[in-house]
Amino acid sequence: MAIGVALATMWAIEIIDTLVLGDWMQGGGIHPRRADGIDGILWAPVLHSGFPHLVFNSVPFAALGGLIAIRGARRLAAVTAAAVAIGGGLTWLLGGGGNHIGASGVVFGYLGALLGAAAFERRPVAVAPALVALLLYGTMLVGFVPQPGVSWEGHLFGFAAGLLVSKSLSEPRAPTPDYDFPI
Repeated sequence: MAIGVALATMWAIEIIDTLVLGDWMQGGGIHPRRADGIDGILWAPVLHSGFPHLVFNSVPFAALGGLIAIRGARRLAAVTAAAVAIGGGLTWLLGGGGNHIGASGVVFGYLGALLGAAAFERRPVAVAPALVALLLYGTMLVGFVPQPGVSWEGHLFGFAAGLLVSKSLSEPRAPTPDYDFPI
């Protein structure tokens, strides 16, 4: 449900921004190292440069967010918050100039959290969703490559935030028994 509400919010904002405000809201993203751009950390995930940008973010947002939600709403909330706060904060602190907008930092945070959970836990409940994510969205990793007009920093820092939160939420594996057989 939370994913649906988030997507509905993104779409409502884009419709209003495009049809009523003439794309005025798009300027409210993350502007690195500028005081007037720090609030963009909160706003950037719901702002998009147009409907194609929003469509490209909506599908993986729903799919990867859904894979995280399988393990609970708290996990989804923690990963989302980390991707927004840590990923956005690092983008503000270290990102290149310009206006960083879009939900892709959160999408990359979801991917990082799924892959991180698989690596840290090595349990079927974590590995299976990670394999699905890799199968469906493994090509997203090219988003780390610097490209003009793309916030690769937001992608990278969102992914890193997902890894960090997955480490903090990881459930340790049960120790494997050490069998000693008498000879």
